[in-house]
Amino acid sequence: MGGEANKDDIEGNKIFFLYPTNSIQSQIIDELIQQEYEAYAAKDHSRLSSALKKYPASIIFVNIDERMPEPEWEKWITSHLKILPDLKFGIFSSTSDEEIKDKYINKLKIPCGFMMLKLDMSHTIDKVLESLERTNVKGRRKYLRACAENDLKSTLNLPFNEEYINGNIVDISVVGISCKLEREMELKKNTLYKDIQIRLQSTLIKVDAVILGSRENNGGKMYVMLFTQRTDPETKVKIRKYIQQNMQSKMDAEIN
Repeated sequence: MGGEANKDDIEGNKIFFLYPTNSIQSQIIDELIQQEYEAYAAKDHSRLSSALKKYPASIIFVNIDERMPEPEWEKWITSHLKILPDLKFGIFSSTSDEEIKDKYINKLKIPCGFMMLKLDMSHTIDKVLESLERTNVKGRRKYLRACAENDLKSTLNLPFNEEYINGNIVDISVVGISCKLEREMELKKNTLYKDIQIRLQSTLIKVDAVILGSRENNGGKMYVMLFTQRTDPETKVKIRKYIQQNMQSKMDAEIN
């Protein structure tokens, strides 16, 4: 358990939104990703139950208006807490029943709040963020990173001596990228390369980056590059959106 706790402290915890509405998806999950939280949409509570055994310190925001009557959701939550006491729950609902709210807040003492479902979630996101900060969800991890080694539609073109060298992305975050080039080259440490073209699925971005170093990776040389501080904010938004899609796709496969 000590090793698992230490891993959570370093990497942070996963956040699941169970049966999210369109508003939760577009306004809350997207915003959490932009703030470097590892957040997922989940649309099958039975299959999520199995995944939670692997991630026993996760945070789950449940939309209790979906799939089951509210008393069944109470049973579902309490049964999980008996088995996985480190789980933390929050509730979304459109109910105005004060007894139901009181039950979750004061009886079950859910730590991540009881929030109303509505079309405009702009104020709700502040409450969600407050609960996540309080529970130290991020741990010591600062940036989300997507592994793209098997994503053949995500590539890199590096300008070198008046030509472009093609490469495959190993992983990417908003602060840097690791890649393998189609031919091995000597890229000197601390060298600045401008107008690097990166394709993330159907999204094309350009960045400037400094070579941080290289190392052997699965029989080939992997180069690590650090983006410059001049990276456009909109470019960072696009990178995070790709990271979200990449991570969600892998989590869907794991859950299903």
